[in-house]
Amino acid sequence: MNIAWWVQRWSELHPQKPAIIFEGQTISYNDLHERANRTGCWLQSLGIEKGDRVAVMLENCPEFVEIYLACARLGAIFVPVNFRLAAPELEYTLRNAGPRLFVFGQSQMEVVMPLNLHRRKPVIELACTGGRPTCAAEVLDYAEGVRGFEGKRPFLTRSLGPADPEEPHVIMYTSGTTGLPKGAVLSHRKTFFNCLNAEIFFKLNFDDIMLVILPLFHSGGLFIQASPVIYKGATMIIHPRFDAVRTYKDIERFRVTKLLGVPTVFRALLQVPREARGDLSSIQVAAMGGEKATPDLFERCKEAGFSLRQIMGQTETSILLWASEEASLKKPGTVGRPVFHAEVGIVDRQGRPVKPGEIGEIVVRGSIMMKEYWKDPVKTEETIKSGWLHTGDLARMDEDGFFYLVDRAKDMYISGGENVYPAEVEKVLRMHPFI
Repeated sequence: MNIAWWVQRWSELHPQKPAIIFEGQTISYNDLHERANRTGCWLQSLGIEKGDRVAVMLENCPEFVEIYLACARLGAIFVPVNFRLAAPELEYTLRNAGPRLFVFGQSQMEVVMPLNLHRRKPVIELACTGGRPTCAAEVLDYAEGVRGFEGKRPFLTRSLGPADPEEPHVIMYTSGTTGLPKGAVLSHRKTFFNCLNAEIFFKLNFDDIMLVILPLFHSGGLFIQASPVIYKGATMIIHPRFDAVRTYKDIERFRVTKLLGVPTVFRALLQVPREARGDLSSIQVAAMGGEKATPDLFERCKEAGFSLRQIMGQTETSILLWASEEASLKKPGTVGRPVFHAEVGIVDRQGRPVKPGEIGEIVVRGSIMMKEYWKDPVKTEETIKSGWLHTGDLARMDEDGFFYLVDRAKDMYISGGENVYPAEVEKVLRMHPFI
């Protein structure tokens, strides 16, 4: 179930198959395997061992992927960090995760360096992918470091590398909408079953070309796109950041077959003049998730050539629910039915299943749920009860088993003995002609 092993197998079966295309550079599966190997050797030279955290704050790039793979091979825990974080948020995340190594890009220097991380106890090694800054001798040059291990493989034994699929693979931090960000501990098994769900959802195969425009530090980019692509031996086109015009150009140029975006992405794509959009006929599956989308947006996207599927998930689980192109249009507002590899239900405050049409909290159990929140047993106990992960999302289900989001559980209040949902109040208010 180790993603690094998948790359190794593809490098043996189809060594020259393109794995990543980035900024005019094509990286084959053999190249990716060798890059992950030398990165693993470099990590070991710095003393990184099984269970150590390696934090990475990078825009989408091959270095992000190779560090992710190297950590998986060594049993180190990969900690992707949002490159948009302000200094206080970054400082909290690093203090909580406690990484032995923090890799960042040149564009993050202004946020990172004032934190004086190299003076912390315990010590955090710092490395920059854009070369060692002239003003910071304490920062390692990532490219120079890994170059010294060309053609070498990390030394591994059963005790040194990951041996149990339940061992931590990634700590991914939530957005912190209900307070400070929480680090969801995600196992190797979870990564594998997320890939199986994405395989079904995307109809993924060896010949697919996936365009990755979502940030890899988020679940959507890393676990719904990049990891499943590697599992199937397919090819990913990685963009450093989203650019609407470039997205259209690369869809046509590389004959992209699979695409995932959030509503903001598709709204931006719709704003591009028709004459600048190019040929979209290669796209077999386009999907949208991340937030609720209006039926109008689905209709407009279909007219533009993006017939969309709907997905819903969260950091703690990745994909939970999905709806086909037909269902997304036929059942406006639905976020779909449960993925294949998970049990998903709706329960009331006492944990009892609700009837179709009644509102309750979405709960999930199975191999796609997180292990725990990092260093937060209280939040873990509040979230995982009797083996079920409570998502905090309130929803109802129709007679056909399709889910419809209503609100967040923490936003609900009781008035006159009745449950009141702010989203439903807002919906009524928006219908008033003077609002």
